[in-house]
Amino acid sequence: MAVSRRWFALVAVFLIGILASYAEKAPYTSFARNATSAPAAEYYDYIIVGGGTAGCALAATLSASAKVLLLERGGVPYGNPNVTRINNFGKLLADTSSPSSPTQQFVSTDGVFNHRGRVLGGSSAINAGFYSRASRRDVAEAGWEPRLVNASYEWVEAKVAFRPRVRRWQAAVRDGLLAAGVAPYRGFTYEHLQGTKIGGSTFDQNGYRHTAADLLEYADPTKITVYLYATVHQILFRTTPIPVKKPKAYGVLFRDSKGIRHVAYLKSGTTSTNEIIICAGVLGSPQLLMLSGIGPGHQLRDKGITVILDQPMVGQGMSDNPMNGILIPSRRPVGVSLIEVVGITNFGSYIEAASRISFQTMTPSMAQAQHLANQEGSDPYRNRTIRNVIILEKVTGPFSKGYLELQSNDPNDNPRVTFNYFKDPRDLQRCVKGMKIVKRVIESRPISSFRYPSSTFQSLVNLTLSIPTNQRRRHVSASHSMKQFCVDTVMTIWHYHGGCQVDRVVDRDYRVIGVDGLRVIDGSTFKYSPGTNPQATVMMLGRYMGQRILRERSPQ
Repeated sequence: MAVSRRWFALVAVFLIGILASYAEKAPYTSFARNATSAPAAEYYDYIIVGGGTAGCALAATLSASAKVLLLERGGVPYGNPNVTRINNFGKLLADTSSPSSPTQQFVSTDGVFNHRGRVLGGSSAINAGFYSRASRRDVAEAGWEPRLVNASYEWVEAKVAFRPRVRRWQAAVRDGLLAAGVAPYRGFTYEHLQGTKIGGSTFDQNGYRHTAADLLEYADPTKITVYLYATVHQILFRTTPIPVKKPKAYGVLFRDSKGIRHVAYLKSGTTSTNEIIICAGVLGSPQLLMLSGIGPGHQLRDKGITVILDQPMVGQGMSDNPMNGILIPSRRPVGVSLIEVVGITNFGSYIEAASRISFQTMTPSMAQAQHLANQEGSDPYRNRTIRNVIILEKVTGPFSKGYLELQSNDPNDNPRVTFNYFKDPRDLQRCVKGMKIVKRVIESRPISSFRYPSSTFQSLVNLTLSIPTNQRRRHVSASHSMKQFCVDTVMTIWHYHGGCQVDRVVDRDYRVIGVDGLRVIDGSTFKYSPGTNPQATVMMLGRYMGQRILRERSPQ
């Protein structure tokens, strides 16, 4: 027995040594480079479109046994303090002026400001950093293998998840949630559990952000190529007039930052398992399918796009979890904190909080609100510099659904998106219930030391209504009707999803239904947002499906 144990230990050390020899630390100079250096044509086993939250995990995993190309339309997050430092979170979201900035802004037809990632690591490089797993129910409904799911989460967490250093404001929110009845207290955990808990963060205790791009440290640098500033314009399909054969994806056309055309092809003649995998995000994936000829036929023909597959469900089922909050001017000094504590209710509402975030964080027009909040006025705000804290309510699901349409044939342009916030009355009912919990938290003893004595909940509602959080009309009744308040002040928490949903656009193995050689693996496949915050599950899904795909490639 002792000999056997020693033998296994030696094997383990040997394997760790092999894995360590593969690893390369960021910024990956041996395999990540500007797409201007790409040849006119290349051949790969797997071509992954989108180096985002799912794409980085997937590419790193597949490189263990295959030659992989990862195409990212942005640059690297490293060396950009707006991305990497928690104190610069507001600046990061406000910096949307350059075509190469990490954040690309869009405004839905609902009049709500939103953002999408344009950088290696995707939206994991621009979000608030909260890390929490999906619920067991989420996993079961997705049909995922629980053991492989847990192992995939652990693989992600070893690189990017940390226990936050909970300071006074977040501790007060934790205690306020418990006082408001959001129980029991679960302590620190990545698991999705009803009650109040401290979750993980992709910001470490020094305030440095870790993103999905860090997962490329797992990649085999000899088998992966990453092209930066590479914008994919089209998936190429081989079609045949024989009706029994499906269109088959065989390559992608992309352009570099100078507009030069490049084509990457799948290797042929070696294995039928080589594939193109779209991980371009909730807006990018359905948009690219449409630009490539897969989508609602009438819409594609109107844009002059050759229809490869008339698939009316592409772009459907778009949802964004509505978020509403109450801004609280704090009479105590507070440091910058993003989401660390969450209250998970039993009626489909999650309560979270942040502190000392620039008004520009939420909307581009909120710089006006900084002036508004700091101007002289009646007590308790006269002659004071406002230190802002905010308590947020997010509706789970949601039930309300919208759609996505092309605005142009240029992949650099945002598509037109409608989320239909609160179209389903069940979402509005949840918001009203959640805001009642927010009220209890604000009026609790733990929060009282942060509020000015004369700051009533009503005065805070009125203050929040005065801030341009979106482009929607403010109704007079919103001051006294929480339903109207929810509708008028709705914001995003960046958990939008849908457009390439499972069982509608892709099957349970994420293969695009109706064509061969093509999958979509990212949040666009979700019918609802998993857990309190989806980024952990999107990264997990990249790892999870990478292992599943490799298993199919080499069943032994």
